[in-house]
Amino acid sequence: MDTAKPNRGQAEDGEAGSEWSIPPNAPACMERHLDGAHYRADGALLLGASSLSGRCWVGSIWVFKDPSKAPNEGFCSAGVQTEAGIADLKWVDNKGILVASDSGALELWELDENETLIVNKFCKYEHDDIVTTVSVLTNNTQAVSGSKDFSVKIWDIPQETVLNSYRAHSGQVTCVASCPGKDTVFLSCAEDSRILLWDTRSPKPATRITCGASSNLSTSLVWHPHQNDTFVLGDENGTVVLVDTKKPDSALSTDVHSRSVTGFAFSAHSSPLLASISEDCSVVVLDSSFSEVFRNRSHRDFVKGLSWSPSDKGSLTTVGWDHQVLHHVVPTQNSHPSTNNDITA
Repeated sequence: MDTAKPNRGQAEDGEAGSEWSIPPNAPACMERHLDGAHYRADGALLLGASSLSGRCWVGSIWVFKDPSKAPNEGFCSAGVQTEAGIADLKWVDNKGILVASDSGALELWELDENETLIVNKFCKYEHDDIVTTVSVLTNNTQAVSGSKDFSVKIWDIPQETVLNSYRAHSGQVTCVASCPGKDTVFLSCAEDSRILLWDTRSPKPATRITCGASSNLSTSLVWHPHQNDTFVLGDENGTVVLVDTKKPDSALSTDVHSRSVTGFAFSAHSSPLLASISEDCSVVVLDSSFSEVFRNRSHRDFVKGLSWSPSDKGSLTTVGWDHQVLHHVVPTQNSHPSTNNDITA
């Protein structure tokens, strides 16, 4: 049976609260629904939170230098309130934070004052509906965003402007994913059942990828970190599919979850592990042969964000709408799968 240890950042009854010190401009309270998590190279954990009930759907951004203390507000190193909920967020270099907002804006925030303050650099309302997904291209100066307005946009981050806007989808865009080795290549999927491979150098930049291994709506995408022609897709039924763009008909698929896949992340191993999360509240890790090596069901609501720790290849952090930040200890590839997987919260 899966177990969860108490978060070390949570003060016990009667414990002195001398460490509790909220940074300047940080909200006093974090919203319940955690929608994103992303580690910086030095191990700082970025969280995005949203309030999805009541009259005002606001959000907030948080940075924890000590991830074990998340999501306790008083132990964050920086935090800031946003005017709307956060659908997705990513680090840009070391100080920038790119946010996909429920307001239809793409926002860039930046750490300041010895990383105790998060300040807004720009907020651009170029989409006509919720920005559902954002991905930073490998050059770190451009990004791609997708929205419920059916559009995909390419951004120049330093110039704070849209370079190109495309409406190749006929449904809400659910995910965009930049290619690790090519700064002009990315993927997108949408509720029109189409997966598009993009290369912005081409006059007609979008090419449809037809994959017979899944006939359901694709909900999440990620490129393989070492193979520029290979990506993974997850669909609304919980199926995970490994696709070679040159041979999409020979895709490898496996039924991993019982509900929609909400995210993927590859580990930093030489033969990387693939972590997936889902609306079925589970976290699953597959090895390079697509065999399951880890499964955890400690979340009590949709799991919405995940990121591998840069300081420990076997540590995976997940967040969800249950307000939990869970740190999973995943067996190494030389270990045998365990039915009693370790977890710390």
